[in-house]
Amino acid sequence: MSFWPEFLLIATVHLVAVASPGPDFAIVLRYAVRFGRRQALLASAGVGLAILLHVSWSLLGIAVLIQTTEWLFSALSLAGAAYLFYIGIQALKSKAPLHPEQTIGGSAQDPVPSGGKAFAAGFITNGLNPKATLFFLSLFAVIISPQTPLSYKVVYGVYMALATACWFSVLSVVLTQTKVRGFLLLKGFWFDRLMGALLLALALHLVITTMYR
Repeated sequence: MSFWPEFLLIATVHLVAVASPGPDFAIVLRYAVRFGRRQALLASAGVGLAILLHVSWSLLGIAVLIQTTEWLFSALSLAGAAYLFYIGIQALKSKAPLHPEQTIGGSAQDPVPSGGKAFAAGFITNGLNPKATLFFLSLFAVIISPQTPLSYKVVYGVYMALATACWFSVLSVVLTQTKVRGFLLLKGFWFDRLMGALLLALALHLVITTMYR
């Protein structure tokens, strides 16, 4: 039995999902523009690794437990919303640089986060997103055949993690091109505040959908 048609279908569905604007997109976009390429790439790697978390939950049946246990789903959703809210508030506090040269590479007012913090931001943002868990649960339950060997499912999961990291890494490189980043940073603090508002909106949406689930 050939699994190429199944793999191509999974790759297509995943590409559409990962390219859609959401918390992952917002966090990588903010890190790329505000803090530079290295931090954005590390955040992208964190997002990619978190995909393996959702894949593992789906393969082990934990995703079903999360979906069917109301308090567990709510707790995960609210934890994710709280983190997005925290990041959003930090972005809204962004101030205009005192000198124009401070716009590139951060400033004393807005210190560049460590690599570990950037990686953790990407990992936590994706890892605490219950919609990502439900997406992979649906993917493994609906698109992937029950007859597909476990080894193939693991390969699918690893591919999606790598594809996610690559997608956001490419986005990071594009956004940190000198001309692109320089243009966005002309009013960088306003851009940061816009990203903060977006993150707060995503947090609010997550809370509302959890309450009326």
